[in-house]
Amino acid sequence: MGAHPLTGRRELLDLVRTESAARPGVLLHGPAGIGRSTLLTALTALSSGTVLRCSPAEEDARLPFAGLVDLFTRVPEHCLESLAPEPRAALGAALLRGREPADGRNRLALRVAVLDALRALASTGPVLMVVDDLQWLDEPTAEVLSFAVRRLEGIGVRMLAAERVPDGAQPERLHCCPPDTLELPVPPLTDEEVAHLVRTDLGTDLPPAALRTVQELSAGNPLYARELGRAALRDGELPSRLRDQLLCQTRTLPEPARLTLLVASAADRPGLTVLRAAGLPDPAADLAAAERLGVATADAEGAVRFRHPLIRAAVYADAPDSARREAHALLARAATGPVERARHLAHAHPYEDEGTARTLMSAAEVARRDGAPDTAFELAALAARRTPADRPADRDDRLLAAAEYSCDAGRLEEAGEAAGAVLAESDSAHRRVRARLILLRNAGQALEGAGDLIAEGLEDAAGEPESEARLHHWAAVRGLLCGDLEAADRHARQAARAGDTDTRIGALATLARVRSLAGEPVAADTALETALALSGGTGGGPESWRLIRMRAILALDSDRVPEAHERVSRLLAAIGEFAGVEDVLATLVALTRVQVRAGLCREALHTADRCSRALAEAGVQAAPALYAAALAATAGGTSEEARHLAEQAVRASEADGDRLFLLRALAVLGQAELLGGDPRGAAAAVEALQRVRQLGTAMCAADPPLLHWYADLAEALVVLGETDEAQVVVREAYARVSAATPGSVRAALERAEGLREAGIGRAKDGAARLRTAVDRLRQLPLPVELVRTLIALGAVERRSRRRSTARRILGEALEIATRIGAAPLASRARDELTRLDAADRGGEAGGRELTPTEARIAALVGGGATNREVAAELFISVKTVEGALSRVYRKFGVRSRTALAHAMAVAVLATGAAVDLGDDDQVPSPVPAVTVSQPARARITRTLDTRR
Repeated sequence: MGAHPLTGRRELLDLVRTESAARPGVLLHGPAGIGRSTLLTALTALSSGTVLRCSPAEEDARLPFAGLVDLFTRVPEHCLESLAPEPRAALGAALLRGREPADGRNRLALRVAVLDALRALASTGPVLMVVDDLQWLDEPTAEVLSFAVRRLEGIGVRMLAAERVPDGAQPERLHCCPPDTLELPVPPLTDEEVAHLVRTDLGTDLPPAALRTVQELSAGNPLYARELGRAALRDGELPSRLRDQLLCQTRTLPEPARLTLLVASAADRPGLTVLRAAGLPDPAADLAAAERLGVATADAEGAVRFRHPLIRAAVYADAPDSARREAHALLARAATGPVERARHLAHAHPYEDEGTARTLMSAAEVARRDGAPDTAFELAALAARRTPADRPADRDDRLLAAAEYSCDAGRLEEAGEAAGAVLAESDSAHRRVRARLILLRNAGQALEGAGDLIAEGLEDAAGEPESEARLHHWAAVRGLLCGDLEAADRHARQAARAGDTDTRIGALATLARVRSLAGEPVAADTALETALALSGGTGGGPESWRLIRMRAILALDSDRVPEAHERVSRLLAAIGEFAGVEDVLATLVALTRVQVRAGLCREALHTADRCSRALAEAGVQAAPALYAAALAATAGGTSEEARHLAEQAVRASEADGDRLFLLRALAVLGQAELLGGDPRGAAAAVEALQRVRQLGTAMCAADPPLLHWYADLAEALVVLGETDEAQVVVREAYARVSAATPGSVRAALERAEGLREAGIGRAKDGAARLRTAVDRLRQLPLPVELVRTLIALGAVERRSRRRSTARRILGEALEIATRIGAAPLASRARDELTRLDAADRGGEAGGRELTPTEARIAALVGGGATNREVAAELFISVKTVEGALSRVYRKFGVRSRTALAHAMAVAVLATGAAVDLGDDDQVPSPVPAVTVSQPARARITRTLDTRR
């Protein structure tokens, strides 16, 4: 499969098209393989008129006028025949169509001929000259073009050109382009674009480790990325064709210089000091020679830099094994740190040796303590390979250590391979248990299918209380994620009784989460206090970090938002250099949740982006990160973005069998759908939130977030006109409310009740409940919830024609939303204020205002639809249609469908409003009085004409 040629280039292409409109030319430049020719071809395809093109190769540079011959291939003969005799003869000679004039004036005559021929061609329509690989254009053609392009202004001739230059260098042939040419470097692709390019080219995904290598070595070069991707899928070797292309200059260097480059390519941080310590006689002179060839250089501080990462890899790959071993032996003697020394020692002695293996393991432990889990994994894996065959127990221990370090680094594939090898081959029950524990950790959220792994591990762990406790803890986590709170509670208590200190702390934190989900905050606090006493308040390891996150989340759910924010922020700062990927991810997700509730919407977007980047670097995708991104988008992004991310999070949670994050993902999907306030979004919100309700019931969950989501469900049902079902949901939620239920839950339910009251025609009672919710939220640090409730109250007041009050309330909502960066809510508040302005301009005609569902029903009924047809169209019940239609009749003071159609037509003709209630899905909520689109208006008028 071929990769899409414009991967990562659409933005640059659009820039060129926009910026070059008023420019006479465009010059794209960059290194080999960066995609200049691809862009040139795409731009040429977008052009109209006559295209004159040449694409010289390196060997063409020695052929005089080869470029001119190519350019003039498509110039019609009549343009040449119109030239004066002397210029025509000079051009004919250059194009090998005649003899060169004998009087010596041919150089000027040729230039004039080219210019006049272009003018003649331009008189028939636009002309585009395209010159690819400008660096290979023969000098005589370059001189003629340089003369002509300075005189092309105003005659309808433009130029597109591309020149190959080394990384960071400037083009040398800008003089061949018209004055004021747009000069653009072609930038490297991002890591994400490289991943997309390789996936499209291969038709499959590379393993994460292989993809990281491709991204690092290609450095964003599309040609290199494709070549490396194909090689990774084939055998992992650097292709000889690519080596030949990159090293054609390097191989001309003398032997001492080539050795210097090889040692530099093998060094961790190559520099002149390291090269001298390795025993090389004159590395500075060697690098000066390499710099002249554009291969590598030493900067002012003595650091060695290769022109491109792939050149460094090619130098190393091209050397024979013996030369590579010699290079590493030299570097091992020169290294000052244990990690560098051990790595070079291992590569210098690529065979089984217990001394080398022990050195590598010691260095791996140093690397892990220094917060370098990738390096620790590499060294431990090397140690396992260097372990003699007659020491299988040592080999397994080193493989398990490598797997643990790999988990820390987020390298899931390597961790699974190492632990799986021990599980399959070891005759030690203890080591098999360790392998299973690593595989459980490696599974992340996808523990649904891990039941056998835990059960078999418990069999192997029989008689080892600490190992049994660790497995019971994993069983508790699995029960929590899969929604089996009873099993999670049982296993967590077993782990908390018999485990070591870290396992007991983790089990108690899990138990606290289970009790919190079950609506038992006192029991949750008790479990956390016990865990805190065990930890001694040190916060020094993964289990203690998890305890801090758990305390922060319970504080967040209890409306103690500043406390939650302080705890998570301090934790993130403390673990940044030492934690594995899963701990960093969990902390960033928790911080995103806190920031959204605290009204730090812009900060939440930034944190969620950090979360996504951390996973992208590890080459994995996880439901928690997608959930965090979706949640941040509902607060500070757009409803479309939030919906897309939430749908991804739902699919990822379902694939993992993770019901805990499925609850959250569905809830944020429902919130995203509600942001628009229109019936169609409300219908999608009801679908998502009904699943939340069902999952929560199956789990026997009753924690504060679930009750918030019940309130969202009730609100969505009100938008659809399903007010009776909304009341059932609210009553169900109140049945789970206790004295310990936080104020935000009560405020959310009061908001839902207020909207329901207004929805059934009791606007005064509804506004009163909404004011109660607003007053409650003013006492809490929850600005996003306050804005939501103010908008709801402002909309009810507006529909009740209390416009001054509505304007004040909506103005406050807009001010708060703008200040905290809550973009979707700010948009809702502005929409409401716009409707208020429209109602003011409409005078009394603005009095008969309908809810979104009422408006859609009125338009459909006015167009002749039956109640059953309306119900099918809007995905609601016939009973709901009947109830809503009764309210519409009351608002219009009519008693029949015919009278309603007549009243609506009169209102439409009087107001001239144009919000679509018939064919357009973009119906705002609530809508101005009797606002109808042109198609709906015509349908109503046709119905009236028929019934008259």
